[in-house]
Amino acid sequence: MGLMDATAYDAWYDTARGHWIGTAEFRLLSRRLLARPGDTLLDVGCGTGWFTRRFAGEGLRVTGLDFTPDWLAFARAKGPPEIRWIAGDARALPFPDRSFDQVVSVAALCFVEDERRAVAEIVRVARRRFAIGWLNRASLLYAQKGQRGGSGAYHGARWHRPDELLDFFSGLPVRRLAVHSAIFLPAGNGVARTLERLLPHTLPWGGLVVVSGETE
Repeated sequence: MGLMDATAYDAWYDTARGHWIGTAEFRLLSRRLLARPGDTLLDVGCGTGWFTRRFAGEGLRVTGLDFTPDWLAFARAKGPPEIRWIAGDARALPFPDRSFDQVVSVAALCFVEDERRAVAEIVRVARRRFAIGWLNRASLLYAQKGQRGGSGAYHGARWHRPDELLDFFSGLPVRRLAVHSAIFLPAGNGVARTLERLLPHTLPWGGLVVVSGETE
């Protein structure tokens, strides 16, 4: 992902700002998935496994999948042992139809060629619900980090406006699609944290925009 290595990327979530952003994004994803302890969940493009570990901590039976060997090795080494880590391509998930109660992907498809195919694969293996996060072109984060090819972990990422994302689901067996976003002010200071609590996440301006729904 971008130009950062796995160690540096994961360590960013240990900073005050990184932990706040990650936690805010996790809470939005968790609310959209409606998962229950014991449910199975696949994290597509899990990277270093930061979100994967958070979902496992909620009592879910979690599998993390990633295409990058170094990042997957980092995630596997960090554990915990109950998480299953698998090398794979988001465009051809190595699982039968309806294999997982929920499927999540957090700003990973932005780095995958043929995002539409990856979305179709996520829907195919989801038994109940899915939540897919993209980087939001209509956000302050894009203005700061996404222009001219992107910087840091965002280098090479594709950014989308929220109104474009529903097109990825056209013709797929889904229902009750909903669009939410998080991280309206990426600074992570007191003002940003207050606004994050007060503003409705149905507003389309957060740095991470999430499309969630049910499979038919």
